[in-house]
Parts: sequence; structure tokens; C-alpha cells
Amino acid sequence: MLPSVAERQEALEGRHPAWVARRLDEQLDAAVEEFGDRPYVVTDHRSWTYREVADWSRRLARGLVAAGVRPGDLVALVMANHPEFVALKYAIARAGATAVPVNFLNRRDELGYVLRQSGASALVTMDAFRDLDYLDMLDDLAPGWESGGGGAELPDLRAVFVLTGEGRTPRPGARTVEELGGTDEGWEPVTSTGPGAPADVLYTSGTTGSPKGVLLTHDMLLRTAYGSAFGRAFQDGRRVLFSLPMYHVYGYVEGLLATLFVGGSIVPQLTFTPAATLAAIERHHVDDVLLIPTMTQALLDEVETGGPVHDLSSLSSMISSGGVSPTGLWHRIEAVLGPLELTTGYGMSETTASTTVTRPDDPRERRLSTNGRLRDVGVAGDPALGGRLAVYRVVDPATGAVLGVDQVGELQVRGPGVTPGYHRKPEEDAAAFTDDGWLRTGDLGRLDADDYLTLVGRSKDCYRCGGEQVVPKEIEDVLTSHDAVNQAHVVPLPDRRMGEVGVAYVVLRPGRAVDVDELLALCTARLARFKVPRHVVAIGAHEVPVTPSGRPRKFLLAERARAELQPTGAAS
Repeated sequence: MLPSVAERQEALEGRHPAWVARRLDEQLDAAVEEFGDRPYVVTDHRSWTYREVADWSRRLARGLVAAGVRPGDLVALVMANHPEFVALKYAIARAGATAVPVNFLNRRDELGYVLRQSGASALVTMDAFRDLDYLDMLDDLAPGWESGGGGAELPDLRAVFVLTGEGRTPRPGARTVEELGGTDEGWEPVTSTGPGAPADVLYTSGTTGSPKGVLLTHDMLLRTAYGSAFGRAFQDGRRVLFSLPMYHVYGYVEGLLATLFVGGSIVPQLTFTPAATLAAIERHHVDDVLLIPTMTQALLDEVETGGPVHDLSSLSSMISSGGVSPTGLWHRIEAVLGPLELTTGYGMSETTASTTVTRPDDPRERRLSTNGRLRDVGVAGDPALGGRLAVYRVVDPATGAVLGVDQVGELQVRGPGVTPGYHRKPEEDAAAFTDDGWLRTGDLGRLDADDYLTLVGRSKDCYRCGGEQVVPKEIEDVLTSHDAVNQAHVVPLPDRRMGEVGVAYVVLRPGRAVDVDELLALCTARLARFKVPRHVVAIGAHEVPVTPSGRPRKFLLAERARAELQPTGAAS
């Protein structure tokens, strides 16, 4: 039986009576002093203690510095949830550099864009993952990268290190992660960067269709991570399982970093399967699991279909967030898994993960009707903002006037948990922030008198497929690159499992024809899997609803998609 939420929060405040600003590696070292021999990273094959992870990160940091990485440099990281990701994240911080965790589902052109736009001086990458071969991508992007770095195509890239997968042959001439972490060259700790320096540039797709690098400092990340532990009332030693990728703030902040403050463990999985998740809960005595709604549903389906029975008695907590929750999901969790501390929330990369969250002891109605309360973060908060890291206001999208309680408008946010801006994107900065410093989220919602936020829609065209944000323009640009396609308009369609999927309405050039499968194959070849639309529908130019100025009225196309393509009774 867990202590009460209040008792657990008091214990956290007793352990951390005042906020101490640190870099990521310094926070890890502080955890080593208190929890050195506790397991920090747990896999099916072995576990690593806090001390082992810290020592590993020091060796890797020495290797990065020996390879020419200097304070302020950017180091790109194409890495699934391997233990190496954890050690490398802290190693990059130790070297005084900034990490650029890359979505490992990216295809060649997407990877090339991130490497060019970020100006990364070093890259640490897997050789392959699933059907993606990153070394083939590098061969196309920068031939001779093994010895010559990025060459003329990627002039900032000076060094590449490869993690070779089990059973695969290392690329001749390429430097390896094992070599990077094996150097014994002398190295003094870097002290020229502090907690206010950028720790990460996390790329998220923007309204223009080009990914934007969100700047997050060490202090922002750690304050938000502590706030996660405090808001969800982590007990001492909490063990958190997730397959959410650590290149994203959800698994990174709410899992990897949050556990630091209670000497907890993470159980990262490379891919999500419901059967493996249930088995891992039992095998590793997991307390907590981080999910998006599509994963939650699959987990419940696995339990209900009568597969192997697992002992889930260790599981006391679950957060299901980051997508559209189907009607009845919360009741179903309780019916299938029994009493758990269930929470949900709302956030984005620009706010360093969740800014609102339901409390573990909130009444069920709060989960059913809201996206959580402005997050209480204890000593990590800003006293000037009522102890919060982020506060919201609701404004009229047309006039910019600030609206009152329970009125619907665009959500704008500010606070020390909000990004200072985008990497090398001054025009996007100007568009994203108001003159008085509030970040425009592009989401529509309302705040009640108790600071609970409820999302009602999005003013942007973006949607989320399987928890990943999708920008329609990226898909539209690919489709219109086909010589038979004159226009392309991508809209979201609610989907029970994925939250939302894409529907592409295409207008063909006069006298031209194209097979739908050909267009889908084009998208599959050039886009990450979650961006590929579920449906492609050819329509006439006259069928595209437009404004008087000729701009497409996409919400009417989305209504058409729901009417024509959504099965009766599907989520909406």
C-alpha cells in the first residue's frame, strides 16, 4: 500500500528542500552520492546502477572531447531506447555540448535536414533499426563520411560514431561507440557551461512544414522532471517502464530524468508490443508505466483476449497522455487492470513536456472531462507564477483579447518551463511568441476556476498519429512532387487505435491519372511511417472548398472524411 499523495510529496520536499540548479550530468552525480548502488537502467539482459551509468558517461565524454567536441557544439544522436542512449545523453552534457536527439524513424532527407539545420559537429547513430539503414542514408548524404565527416554536403559534421547492432558486421573504417567509450585519454571536467545552457535541441515539426529545433536548457529539463515526480507523487525508488522514445520529451523527461529525484529505475523498451509490456511489468516489478492512448488500448486488448496471465500486482500507477483518448478508456482501464493511480495531461516539446496533469487522487470526473490542472511542481516552481513552471491564458484567436474563465480560445503559455525559442529560426520565433512574451500553442481550449485545462481542438492543421505530431504540409509537398498531382490537402481522421490518421485529398493535373498505391509508396519512401496517410482520395478541383480569397477550408474536408471514411461508431 502506497503512502498518500501528500505523504509522498512531503517526502520529496524533505529530500529536496530547496531548488539547486544543475546540469544534467551534475544531477546524475548528485544521485550517485545518494543512490549509487541502486539500479538506474534495467533491461531484460542486465541492469546498470547509477554509479555505472555515471562512470560510463565519463568515458564517453572523454571520447567526445578527444574527437574534437567542444563546449557549445551540437551532437546529433540517432538512437532508440538502448542503454547507450542514457549514457550518451549524460556524456554530451559532461562535454559541455548540446544534444540533438533525432527521431530514428526519419528517412534520408529528414535526417539530412536535421543535420544541416542543426549544424551538428558530431553524430552518434545506430547502424540500422527495423527497415531503416542509417549508414546507407549517410552514404547518400555524405559519401566518405567514415573518414571525412560530412564533407561538402554536411560541412559542420566532423565525426561519426556507429553503434553496430547485434549480429551485424561493423562498417570498415567507421569509428564505433565502443571505441568512443573506451578512451583513456586525460580529460578535465567541463565547467564553462552551466544549468542555463542548452542541453537539447529537440526537433518538432512546425507550421511551415519544416521541423523546428526546440531549445531546452538543463535547468528547464530538470525542473520539469522534478515537477513530474512531485505532481505524480513518486515514491522512493519508483520503477518506470516505457517504450516511448527518449528523443521525445515524454519518455525523456517523465521517465529518464524524473526518476533521478527518487533513486528510481527506468525500464526502457526498444519497441512497443502489449505482450512484452505486460511481461516486463511482471519480470521487473514495475510500479509505473508511461503510455499514449493507442498503447493503452492495445494493452487492455491483450489482457482481455486471454493471452498469458501476468502478475501485475506491482503496478500502482499509469499515465496515458499525448493523444486523443477514446470515450470510455478510463472506465475500461479500471475494469481490466483494477485500481491504479491514473493520470493524464497536456504539454508539448516547447513547454518541456507536460504543463498540466490530473492529480493521482483527483476524482474520476477530472480525467473524463479535462486535460489536467496546471502542474504543481513544488520547490522547482517560480514563486512569481504561484509556484508553477508554466501558466496559460486564453485569448480570442481573432482579436487577441484575453478571455475569462470557461471561455474557449487559443491557449498561450509562458514561464521558465517554456522554450526561449527555436534553433536558428528567427522568423519562427517571431511568429510563435507574442510581443509580451507568451508562446502561441495553436491549440484551442478553456481554463476553469480551479486551473483545470480542457482542450477542444486545434487552430493549427497539425494532428497526432500514434502520439507523434504530423504536419500536413510535409505530406502535401511529397504528394505534389509527383508530376500527376496538382494539389494535395491532408486532413485528420479520428481513429480508434492511432488517435488520428491522415486523409490526403489530391487534385490531379488535367488528363493525368495515377494509382493510389503509387502515391502511398511515394510517401512511404520519403516520410516516417506515422506521417504516411491512411487514405488517398482523388477529387476534382471544384470539390475543394475555399474561402473568398481562394484558401482551402480544410475543416470542411475533414468533415467529408469523417462522413465518408469513418466507420459508424468509431472514435470522434
